[in-house]
Parts: sequence; C-alpha cells; structure tokens
Amino acid sequence: MSLEADILAGLAQARVAARRLALAGTDRKNRALAALAAALRASTDRILAVNRDDLDRARADGDAPAFVERLTLTPDRIAAIARGVEEVAALPDPVGETIARWRRPNGLDIRQVRVPLGVVAIIYESRPNVTVDAAVLGFKAGNAVVLRGGREALATNARLAQLISDSLRKCDLDPNAVMFIDNPDREAIQILKRHPEAIDLIIPRGGNALKDALAGSAVPILPHFDGICHTYVDRGADLLMAEEICFNAKCSRPSVCNAMETMLVHADVAAKFLPRIADRLRAAGVQMRADDRARALIPDARPAADADWDTEYLDLILAIKVVDSVEEAIEFIARHGSGLADAIVTQDAAVAARFEREVDSATVYVNASTRFTDGFEFGFGAETGISTNRLHARGPMGLKELTTYKYVVLGSGQIRK
Repeated sequence: MSLEADILAGLAQARVAARRLALAGTDRKNRALAALAAALRASTDRILAVNRDDLDRARADGDAPAFVERLTLTPDRIAAIARGVEEVAALPDPVGETIARWRRPNGLDIRQVRVPLGVVAIIYESRPNVTVDAAVLGFKAGNAVVLRGGREALATNARLAQLISDSLRKCDLDPNAVMFIDNPDREAIQILKRHPEAIDLIIPRGGNALKDALAGSAVPILPHFDGICHTYVDRGADLLMAEEICFNAKCSRPSVCNAMETMLVHADVAAKFLPRIADRLRAAGVQMRADDRARALIPDARPAADADWDTEYLDLILAIKVVDSVEEAIEFIARHGSGLADAIVTQDAAVAARFEREVDSATVYVNASTRFTDGFEFGFGAETGISTNRLHARGPMGLKELTTYKYVVLGSGQIRK
C-alpha cells in the first residue's frame, strides 16, 4: 500500500471515530484521561528508555543543544504531562455548551451550541509532550486527532501515542480517535494538506521549513510558527523588577517559543539598567547582540545585524536595542514581532495602557514575563499550540479553541413569508 493510501485509510477511520466521539459523554472521556495519566506514570521508565534512543540519534546527527533540550523528557517532565492530563479531565467539557440563546419575535428559539471541529491534524517538531497535550485536548473537545511529529522524536512519540490508544480502548472508546503517523517521510505533510474532505483543520507547530511545507494547503490552517517575543523596559520601570522579568523571559527555558528574543530599553534608564542585567545574562551564558547605543554600555556585546531583529533564536542569544520612547518600542514590535507575546515593564499606568492597547499580539503583558504564554499557565491543563492567527483562535489553545458551534433552532410550525 502506498503512503497516501495508508494515510487516507487511517483518516477514514478517524472520521468515523470523530462522529462517535462527538456523542461520547463527559464521564467516559474523563475515565480515558484518568487511565492515560496512570499509564504515563506507570510507563515512565519505558518512555525514558525510548527517549534516550531519540536523544542519542539527535546528538549523533549533530543537532543543536537547544533542539536536543526540547526533545528531552525527564521523570519530572513526564509527571508534569500526567498532571496536565488530569487537569484537562477536571475542566468543564465544552461540547454541548450553550454559548448564547435568544428568541425572535416570530417565536423561534435560537441557541448557539458548541460542537467539535471534527478531524484535527497536529503537525509538530521535537517536543514529545505535544503528542499527549494535543491528543488529550482534542479528544476531550470531541475531536479525532491526527498526530504527525518529527522524525527526531519518532520512537518517543510512537510510545506515547500507543499509551493514548490503549487508554481509549480500555474505556470502550474508539482508539482510531487518535491517529499517529509513524512514517517520518515529509511527503506525509503534503498528503495531509491535499485532503480537506478528510481533515477539517491543520494546526502546525514549527519553523520556516514547516511553514514552507504547508504553503498552498487545501485544508484550513491555524498556525503556530514564529515566536519573536519582546520585553520593553520603560523609563518608568522598577528596574529590579525589570531585571527579574527579563532574566526569566530569556533564561528560564530559552528553547521555547515564549522566551524573549529581543529586549528594548528606554534611553533614560539604559545606563543604569543595561550593565546590571548584562552581568546576569553573561553569567548565564547568554550571547548578547546589541545596537550601537547598547554596545556603548555593554562593550562585549556583538554588533546586532538587521537580521537579528527578525530572528527566533530559541537559544541563549538575545538582541538588545535602546529606544527613545514607548512609541518607538511599539513601532519596533509592530515591525519585527511575530504576534505571539510581548511585554512592558513600567509603573506608569498611562504608558502601560497605551502599550496594552497598541501592541497587537496574542498575549500582551504588563510587569510579567512572556514565559507565561502557555496553556498550562493559563489554566487550560495543556495546549495544542499558541496561535498567532487572528481567525477562530488566538494565543494558547485549550478546549474551547478546539470547538466550533452550530445553531439549534426550535420552532412551533413557523414558515418564512
């Protein structure tokens, strides 16, 4: 059987499973999630063993340390994944929720009711936790989920996907509701994007290579691509607070999309702030790339090239620029940001309000780290991604973002004149 025929056969089974799952009760879905959380904990050693194989291959292939870090699972990370599954189980089931209801003068009773999207394909790279996060959110929202991870985590993802299918089967739910594509050939992506009759939505999580691979997709796409996040330290900032926020945003986990990539500092506080934060960044191994005014205060920083302002490093590298006003900072973010997460540190309420209003990103922070842009931190239990799109869903995507709605209209014999 060809790869396309094999995938289409799986998608046909997923479509049938999606119709069944849309009718499944909340209790049955939650029992399957509880079974999965228990299976993850019980299988920790086996998951770590296959993950070590993936890590060994990644290092042998010369993958960057930041890439390997995203690929790595630990006992703590597996425990966190299991807790996330339980948090999703504890959340209200969105399926069947009445979003709005009204009555027309002719007596028609109209309800807007939340329903699953159908069959959702998640295409992602390197981070195996996405296998579980995407599957459980899609499943709880009543969708069949098609998982296509990268070749670098193939063994780990396959093991996790098997645990998910086993948990569904144990609870008398169709295991085809979660379909894992175990062929790493990139042609699989081309096949998925050609079949809107089989897939209702593709959610991609990755970089430019994935963006290029999905160009011209016949299936609607809800992208999670670049994460070029900024933090602006205003002239009215509490500089000790700013130091903690900026250090956390860059260094707590630099390999993820909500890490700060560019730091903007108001000229009035640059001389006091930059040398101090530079000492901490330097000690943490951060390579700094700065404009001329920032380099005058951080002499060992490399000169920033134009490309640095548009680069998602996903590493211990930070671009630094001195600006003269909040207006300049907002304009810079509009020109170079990706719309995922941007922050301001200031005690000036008027400046903060302006930043909130004018920065057009999925998440805008005042006096907090961009690292909070995450479904778990937002109380969603997990996330399928962080959408930088403007249609349907934006920001961390939880259960409700994986549903659509239909109108249910109750009448008593009305006809239209």
